[in-house]
This record gives sequence, structure tokens and C-alpha cells, in this order.
Amino acid sequence: MLALVDVNSFYASCEQVFRPDLWGKPVVVLSNNDGCIIAANREAKSIGLPMWRPAFETLPLLRKHQVTVFSSNYPLYGDMSRRVIETLATLCPSLEVYSIDEAFIQIPHPTPDLEAYGQQLRRRVHQWTGLPVGVGIAPTKTLCKVASHMAKQQRERSRNVFVIADEPTRVACLRELPVEEIWGIGKRIAARLHQRGVHRAWEFIHLPDTWVRKELTVTGLRLKRELEGTPQHELEVDPPAKQMIGTAKSFGHNLEDESLIREALAWYVAEVAVKLRRQKRIAGRLTVFVETNPFRKEDRQYCNQIQLKLPVPTDDTPELCHHARLGFDQIFRPGYRYKKVGVWLSDLLRPHAVQQHLFDPDPQPRHTRLMQVMDQVNTQYGKATLRTASAGFRRADWKLKQELLSPRYTTRIDELMQIHAD
Repeated sequence: MLALVDVNSFYASCEQVFRPDLWGKPVVVLSNNDGCIIAANREAKSIGLPMWRPAFETLPLLRKHQVTVFSSNYPLYGDMSRRVIETLATLCPSLEVYSIDEAFIQIPHPTPDLEAYGQQLRRRVHQWTGLPVGVGIAPTKTLCKVASHMAKQQRERSRNVFVIADEPTRVACLRELPVEEIWGIGKRIAARLHQRGVHRAWEFIHLPDTWVRKELTVTGLRLKRELEGTPQHELEVDPPAKQMIGTAKSFGHNLEDESLIREALAWYVAEVAVKLRRQKRIAGRLTVFVETNPFRKEDRQYCNQIQLKLPVPTDDTPELCHHARLGFDQIFRPGYRYKKVGVWLSDLLRPHAVQQHLFDPDPQPRHTRLMQVMDQVNTQYGKATLRTASAGFRRADWKLKQELLSPRYTTRIDELMQIHAD
């Protein structure tokens, strides 16, 4: 049996952990640049707040119901996610991190009382991190998703733990579950199924295998098998290495100054280079792109990207910044108000698999030791304590707008929570 552990309203719950005065009150979290509502707790959803709607359009509703609003605090959310995973590992070492707020775990055998085990998971995570989780238990990953959905739908009765361990329960769940709620069924596929008269998961699993394979490929057929109770997806305890690493963030306001955009690009290159080294990979290709704001119809629009094959695959920040700058110079056009710049690294390899350049005077990475020192210093004293000169010192002129940012309680020593007692 497998279990899917899902943190309830993850971003909002992370904020509430350090603001106990907000428990039971509506809380929402905004996207980059405080643009749209991307997360809301149960209380906020109950008042009808629309997701992915620009925040300024919902201001009257936010004020009417006294909703507490936060900017996205990704360092906090990432660290809280890590703590949840480490907590789950104390009860079951065999687990797969599926997303920032979800993990599949292999339930130890024998476990006679599955619901009690699920409640134990919930208590441990809540006690150690303060975060509320739901648990769906079933024999396949897809049925775990169904069980997790039912745990949320029947929150009071199930106490956030739902188990599909017998045939009557599986059948009852599939008869109730809308086809668009099936894991892996998107809007387009759901519409095709509706045209065929399929509206529930129970109807989906009774479709002919030949039709499912033809119309939904082998992926749809595997999904059908999983809903029938036959495992098709193994637990990925060691997930495959990423094929691409990148980042792209909107500026706090549109920029025309080429030097500022260069600085932002260098900053982003440094960020992805750190991720690259943490994964013990080197990159063979680099892609740079720029774009204006397509929502500003009064502005001239432009977007472009360029992909560069690096002479020698590398994880060296100055080397990557150099090539990113070369690519940027080829695609930048003056006279536009730019909203975003980004960088992607691909063709990721292990360092020992490098094909060296015939005319490279130094076959070893030139700044290996320097990169180690930079990473150590930045880990100990904070991000960008040491950085390349190309990243500049004018980040305040282009960084994301985060006017409602909460403290990074768990990752910055200068932002630790302070408790005062008289």
C-alpha cells in the first residue's frame, strides 16, 4: 500500500505557522510581483475568492472579509517543504517527493490499521512542523490521489485520512469522482470524454482498452489500470536527474535600461549555477530570453531567445555569465520596455562525462575552488554575500515587487521570530 501525504493549502499554511493569530481566518498568497492570487486557505476559498485573478480586481472582496494577504515567500516555503519530507522519513524511509507540498510513501508491511497509520503521519508532521496534512492511502498512486481527494471532500468524517483498501470502497469512490478530477486528466481530455458520455471515473474505467489506447495513448491506458487497482507507476525513491534548470522572473517595473537588465540576468545565472552545482551537474547549452509585457497594449511588443552551445560543459558562474552576456547582446533591442529576462541550462551531464575542448589550455574547471568558497560563504552568511561583479549592486531597481513579504523565519538569522515577555 502507498500513501499520498498532501499539505493542506501549503503556502497559506506556511504563513499561518508563524502567525497563530491567523488560524481560522482567511489567508491568501500572491504570485510574483504581487500580481494574482495563487494560494488560499479553506476560509478564503469559502468566501468565493477567485484563483488566478489579478489581486487589484479582488480588493473589495479582500477588504470586506478582512483577508490577510502575503507576497510569495519561496525561501520559507522551500525550507518548510524540506522539513515535512525529513519528518515523513522518520516514519518511512522509502518515499518519493512528488511536489513541494506532496510526497508518496511506501507503507511499512505489515501495517494492520492503515487509518491509524495515516493519523500517525498527520500528528507527527503537525507536531514537528505545525503544518496540517491530508493522507490518502491506496494500492496505486492514482488511487492515492483519489483517496486524497476524498479526504478533503469528507474532511470532518474522515479526519483528513481516507483509505481505499477494499473493492466496495474503490467502486464507491470512482462512482462519485468527476472525470476531470482524475490525476492526469486535463480540460482537453475531459472534454473529449464528456463528448463520449463519460462523466465519472467509474465510466472511464469501463471504456474499451483499444479506444483508451488509441485516443489517450499508453499513458491513458496506464491511468485506467491504476484506477482498476493494478500498479503501473513505481515509487521513484531516486528521481531521475533534471534535464533542464532555469529561472525567469518579472521585474518590479518595466525596464528600458540595458545595464539593469544585464545585472538581473547575471543574478539569475548565478542562481541557476548554484542549483547546477548542488545537483553535481554541468551544462552544455545555455538559453537566454527577453520579453516585454504583453498585457500593456500601449507598449511596443518584443520577445526573443537564443540558445548557445558552450565550448566546454561547465558549472562555473563567471563562465556561464560570460556566455549569457554574449547571447543577451545578440537578442537585446533598445527602445522597448522589458518585463522579464530569463536563463535556462540544458544538456546536463555529470562532470566526469565532459568532452574537453581540443584547444582548452586548462581541461579542469578554472574556478572550481572559487565556486566552492562562494557556495560555502553564501550558505553560511546568506544568498549573494559573495557574487560576481556583473550582478551589480542595483537589485532594488529591478527586483520583484514583494510589498507584503513575511520574514524568512527559518532561513535568515536576522529574520528569526522574536518573542517578547514582560
